[in-house]
Amino acid sequence: MASRLGAAARGSGSARGPGVPGEGRGDPASSWKPEEPLSAAEAAALPAWMRLYFYGMHGITLDVLVSSLRRFARSPDLRMLGFSSPYRCLLHSLTHFALEKVYLQRRLCPSAFLFNFLLYPSAHVGLQTLASQALLLLSLGGRPGGAGALDLAVQYVLALYHGQVFLKRFLCLQYQGRRRQQQQEQQQQFQQQQQFQQQQQQQLQQPRKRGGSVSASVVARGPPQSEPRPLGHREGMGAPSQGLPDVLRFLFFGMHGFLDEIFFTFFFNVLGQGDGSSSGHTSLWSFLMYGSCSFVVEKLYFHLHYSSRLGTWKRLPIYVIFIYTWEFSWGLGFRTCGACSWDYSHYPLNFMGLITLMYLPGWIFLSVYQDLLSNVLWSVQYVPSN
Repeated sequence: MASRLGAAARGSGSARGPGVPGEGRGDPASSWKPEEPLSAAEAAALPAWMRLYFYGMHGITLDVLVSSLRRFARSPDLRMLGFSSPYRCLLHSLTHFALEKVYLQRRLCPSAFLFNFLLYPSAHVGLQTLASQALLLLSLGGRPGGAGALDLAVQYVLALYHGQVFLKRFLCLQYQGRRRQQQQEQQQQFQQQQQFQQQQQQQLQQPRKRGGSVSASVVARGPPQSEPRPLGHREGMGAPSQGLPDVLRFLFFGMHGFLDEIFFTFFFNVLGQGDGSSSGHTSLWSFLMYGSCSFVVEKLYFHLHYSSRLGTWKRLPIYVIFIYTWEFSWGLGFRTCGACSWDYSHYPLNFMGLITLMYLPGWIFLSVYQDLLSNVLWSVQYVPSN
C-alpha cells in the first residue's frame, strides 16, 4: 500500500505543479477510511481452537506434574519421570472447555465462597473423574473403579488451582487476529502518509515566504516506503513490542515441550519401538530445557528473519546447531547428577549417548513449527482485568 501511495503522490505532484502532494479526490490517503472497529468479542476472545490447544497442553502439564511427584514419593528418582497420553490430552481439552463455561456463570451464584469452594470444585472433580474412568474403560480395556480419598483430595486441590489461578489469568488473554493486524498496519501507513504531507507542506511554504522557488525534488519525492511488519514488531530490534510477556512465553514453551515429548514417546511405544506401554513419558526437567531452548530460538527467529533477512532454509542450520548444543549441554549436566532421562547409546550416529542424528528430521520439523508458534503468539496479549 505504501508503494501505491508513493506513486500516487509523485503523479499528483507532476500533474498539478507546485502544491501539496496528496490533495485531490484521487489520492488513496485522502479517501482511505478506517474500517469499523472490532467488537469486544472479536477483539478479546481467543478462538475456540486456540483455547482447546492451550487446555490440552495445560492438562498434560498437570498430568506430568502429578504423576512424577507420585512416582518420586514411592521411589525417589532424580529423573522425575511423568506420564500422560494423547487420549488424556483430548479429554483435558474437552473437560477444560466445559469447565470454562461453568466458570463464566460464577456471577449468577449469590455467594462467591459457595461457588469457588463447592460448586466449581464439584463440577471439576466430577468431570475429571468421569473422564478418567471413561479412558480406563474405552482405551485401556480395564474396569472402571472408584476413586480413592487421595485421588479426590488431589483433584479438589487442582480444582481450586484451576478456578482461582489458571482460569482467572487465562481468560485475560486476548487475540487480535488477522483482521485487527491489517487494520493497524493500514492505520500506521495512513499516519505515515499524513506526516509526509505535513512535512511537504512546510517545505513548500518556506520557499514562498522567502521569495524563492520550489525544488522539483520536493514535489517529486513520494512518502517513505515501508515494508509491512508483523504486529508488535519493534523497528531495528527484531523483537515484538506487544504479545505475551517473556515469563508467559517461557511457560508456554515449557508446557509445549511436555506436549511434544508425550506425543513422541507415545507413538514411539505404540509403533513397538519402546516399552509397549500405552502412554508417553517425559521428565519434569524437560520443562526447563524446552522452555529455555524455545525461548532463545524464538529470539533467534526475530533477529535472523526480521533484522538479518535470512530465509527459512538459511535459518534452519543455525537452529539445529543450537538445539543439539543445548541438548548436549543439559544432558551432560543431568548425567553428572543422575537426572538424565534419555540415553541414545543404542542409536547409530550418536555422541556420548546424549545426542543422535537419527532425530534430525524431528528437530527440523519442530524448528519450522517454532516459527509458526512465534507468529501466533504475536497476536496474543495478556490484559489483566481490574
